Amino acid sequence: MTKTHASKMTLRVQLLLLQAAIVCLVTLIAGITAGFVQWGTIRDAYEDRMMAVSKSIATMPAVIDAFDDADPSAAIQPLAEAIRRASDLTYVVVANPDGIRYSHPDPEKIGHPVSTDASVPLSGRIYTGTQTGTLGTTWRVKVPIFHDGEVIGTASVGILESQGRTEFFGNLAWIIGAMLAAVVLGLFGSAWVGALIRRRIQGLEPDEISALVRNQETTLHGLSEGVITVDAAGVVTLANDAAARLLDTDAAELTGSRAEDVLGPELIEVLREGEDAGRPVILGPRVLVARSTGARDGSAAVDATLLLRDHTELHDVVARVEAADAIIAFRQRAGLPKGLSAETLERVAGALAQHPDSSASELGEVLEISRVSTRRYLEHLSSTGRAVRSLDYSTRGRPGSRYRINDAATGSIETASHYMRH
Repeated sequence: MTKTHASKMTLRVQLLLLQAAIVCLVTLIAGITAGFVQWGTIRDAYEDRMMAVSKSIATMPAVIDAFDDADPSAAIQPLAEAIRRASDLTYVVVANPDGIRYSHPDPEKIGHPVSTDASVPLSGRIYTGTQTGTLGTTWRVKVPIFHDGEVIGTASVGILESQGRTEFFGNLAWIIGAMLAAVVLGLFGSAWVGALIRRRIQGLEPDEISALVRNQETTLHGLSEGVITVDAAGVVTLANDAAARLLDTDAAELTGSRAEDVLGPELIEVLREGEDAGRPVILGPRVLVARSTGARDGSAAVDATLLLRDHTELHDVVARVEAADAIIAFRQRAGLPKGLSAETLERVAGALAQHPDSSASELGEVLEISRVSTRRYLEHLSSTGRAVRSLDYSTRGRPGSRYRINDAATGSIETASHYMRH
C-alpha cells in the first residue's frame, strides 16, 4: 500500500483492519495451540489403552501357561486376536525371550522373529514409543511377561500412526470451524467497536483531531484572558498561561491541583456561585474582573469555567483622568455650587483629613449629616482637586467610591485661592 493510499484511509477502515489482524493472529495462535494439545491428547489416550491391554495380556494365566505348551501359538494367537479386535488395535504380538512370535495379525508371521528391538522389555522394563515394523510406523507399548520372577517373554501392542493422524484431522476440522467462527465474530465485533469510537469522537479523522488540538492549544494559550476549568470534584483540569500569570504561579502547578488550594476565597466564591456579568476582585496588586459559569446545577456539582480579565491598568487610567478632571474643574470654577455652604464644606474637608479613604456614608455618620449631602460636598472637593476619589471593588455589584484629601493639590489650591482673593 502506498503512502498516499494510507493517508486517505479513514479511521474506521484503519481500526477495522488493525482489529481484524489482531483477531486473526490471536485465533491462529489459539488454533495452533489447540491442535498441539489435541494431538498430544489423542496419543496419550492411545498409549493409555495400549498400556492397559499389554499389561492385561502379560498377566493372563492362559498366556503364561501357554509358554510351557509344545505349540504356544495355538493358545495365544486366538486370544491375542480377540483382544486386538475388541480394543481396535493394529496388532497384539506375544513373543518368547528369543523374539519368536507366538501371535500376529498375519498368521504367516507367527514363528518368525520380531522385526524391532525387544531389549527393553526383556530387561524387565516397559517401553513406549514409535517404531516401524512389518505393518508400518506404529505407536507401541512393550511389556515383559514374568513367571516366578523371571522374564519369559514380551507382550507388544501397537496402533498405526496413520490411524491416530486420521482421528486428529477429524477433530482438526472442528477446531478450524471454531476458529473461522471466532474470526467472523471478531470482525463483527471490531466493526461495532470502530463505529462506537467514531461516534465518541464525533466522526473526526485523526488529522482533523490533531488539527483541532493544535488550534485549541494555540488559541487557549494565546488569549490575554485567563481561563481555568474545574471538574465536578473541584480539581483544576486546565489553566492557560494568562491565568497562571494573573495568579503568579505556573500553569503546570495549577493543573491537577484542588481549586480551593490554588484560588483565593473571592475567586472560589465566583466559581461556585457563577457570575455572567463579571465581578471585580482585588488580588494582590491586581484588579481583576472574574466571570464563571457556576459549579453547581441545582444540587448537583458540575464542571465550571472561570474567566479572569486584568483591569488594573484601566483602573489606574480612570483614577488619573478623574484627578485631572478635578483640577481642571477647580480652575474653571471659582465659587460653590448652589446648595453648598463654605462652612459645611470646610467641616467635610477637615473630617476627611482625619478619616482618609472614607465613603460618603461613613463620613456622614461622623459629621451627623445625610449621606446624600456628604456625597455632594465630597464630589465638590473631588472636582476641585482638594480630594481624590477612588473606586472600591470590594463591594458586591457596582463599585463604590472612597475619598481622601489630596495633599499635593491642597497647597496649590490654597495658593490659587489666595491670589484670587487679592
